[in-house]
Amino acid sequence: MDEELPARLRAVPVLAGPLPRFDPDGADPAPGRQFARWLDDALDDGVPEPHVMTLSTADRDGKPSARVLMLRGLGADACSFVFASDAGSHKGHDLAANPHAALSWYWPHQGRQIRAAGPVEALDAGIARGDFLGRREASRIAGFTGRMSAPLAGPGAYDEERRRAADLVAADPQAVPEGHTVYRLRADEMEFFQGDPDGFHVRLHYARQGDDWKRGLLWP
Repeated sequence: MDEELPARLRAVPVLAGPLPRFDPDGADPAPGRQFARWLDDALDDGVPEPHVMTLSTADRDGKPSARVLMLRGLGADACSFVFASDAGSHKGHDLAANPHAALSWYWPHQGRQIRAAGPVEALDAGIARGDFLGRREASRIAGFTGRMSAPLAGPGAYDEERRRAADLVAADPQAVPEGHTVYRLRADEMEFFQGDPDGFHVRLHYARQGDDWKRGLLWP
């Protein structure tokens, strides 16, 4: 172990501020709407890539896996989170075997974290088609390149596949990969974390109870 590493890590500023304040008494009773508030704040404050999030899944045996992807939208009930992937990818296989997942966001410029967890469902093919065709051309070409999460022989194989995919998209701009899937996570638990430079963080937790939500503070 690098004996200097702990000291170097402690020297990195964390939650240096200035950071926004968060009054949990003023939070929205519905966590989906509270998420929309914070997302609007992040967009207004110029937070880099606030739609980027970590998706955590587990396979049939409970072995966890996490990766970073993009939030594609919010569901109509204001507490559902939409993302896309290939059904044949690692995360696609996880969700087929164990359709529950967690999402997390971290916006260091504001000292804010959000997490959401709940069941995941695949939406219908028409929604997936609209999502894919709404992307820029380069993204659509990438969607036809190889098989997501499969082993790659080397850069040469990637270049060859990319050229093949570009030709396919040029010949049929309306083509959609067979496995392209849009998923929706319906949160049954959410937490909003507001960091404080002195360590007096605020954590507001929501738990779904039928059609209502129970909320309360957690110790930092």
